[in-house]
Amino acid sequence: MRLIIRDDADAASSYVANYIVDRIKHFHPTPQSPFVLGLPTGSSPLGVYKSLVEKYKAGEISFENVVTFNMDEYVGIPRDHPESYHSFMWKNFFSHVNIHPSNVHILNGNAPNLEAECVAYEEQIKKAGGIDLFLAGIGEDGHIAFNEPGSSLASRTRVKTLAYDTILANSRFFDNDVTKVPKMALTVGVQTVLEAREVVVIILGARKALALQRCVEQGVNHMWTLSSLQLHPHPMIVVDEDATLELQVKTVKYFKSIESVAREQGFEQILPSRVRTGNGPIPETKVDEVASPTILSPQPTTSRLLRATPATEYPVRSVSPDLIPDRMASRIPEPHLSQRLTPNPEQQLMRQPVGAY
Repeated sequence: MRLIIRDDADAASSYVANYIVDRIKHFHPTPQSPFVLGLPTGSSPLGVYKSLVEKYKAGEISFENVVTFNMDEYVGIPRDHPESYHSFMWKNFFSHVNIHPSNVHILNGNAPNLEAECVAYEEQIKKAGGIDLFLAGIGEDGHIAFNEPGSSLASRTRVKTLAYDTILANSRFFDNDVTKVPKMALTVGVQTVLEAREVVVIILGARKALALQRCVEQGVNHMWTLSSLQLHPHPMIVVDEDATLELQVKTVKYFKSIESVAREQGFEQILPSRVRTGNGPIPETKVDEVASPTILSPQPTTSRLLRATPATEYPVRSVSPDLIPDRMASRIPEPHLSQRLTPNPEQQLMRQPVGAY
């Protein structure tokens, strides 16, 4: 995992925007092989979108051959509602660049069959060839997209009930009235995000410092779904200084030092084949299966979680055997031992003296 720390929110947003532009240019997208970009909503990516629009207007980048998939959408509010994520994306990004409307994909929170909408969305991502780069933000509780605490790390696009903390946080967009905030949403799953070839997360502000600390310095935990990025081969988190307030000093110094060394050496992380080679031939990675794994010849470990699929069958619990009353004395092969020990409970009951109750 790469943790990039910048002085403030503007510098962090500018870094992410430049990174996305570099990735698109390096890919050399065409109409037949577009660059597939996953996008979030919320306050965190606003600076990124503003910078991307400026770069487009300056002629530095084109989105003509870019296909986008948004992370989520509320259930039950019209798509032209000012706080719907359709409105958010067109207001803050799409209407300012040259992206084709047919290349924009956003979940329909008013679909007649929400489950079918989610399945179809996964199929659209697959048909597009998968997501090359997924940009994301997080909530204060460390959730990515609307994968609230407790979400399965193998989850896919689905209907999700929103946690009260999320509803409260999003009420600022609904006149600070929690009763106006939708209580359900459609969201890509943790697994959907992990299957992107690259994931870039932007985290800003002290309010999200605890979530960053839990996700960087602690282990993978479904209560902090951002921590699932520890399982991804190419994750990057870009933050401002305020977001690092809960991190240990040595953690901050460590990530700053390795970024400094990498910059001095001209080193860049190795990207997945499709992002690295663009429209060129993609080499296949082959893993030789071991017939009988041993300590000297173990089974190669691959990212099996990243290829997780829903279980098709479930184990049947075994039936517990009937409990048979037993006394320890009956297990000892001494014929007269039982006579010297406490008698059976039924015999003891018969010998209770009068008045013992």
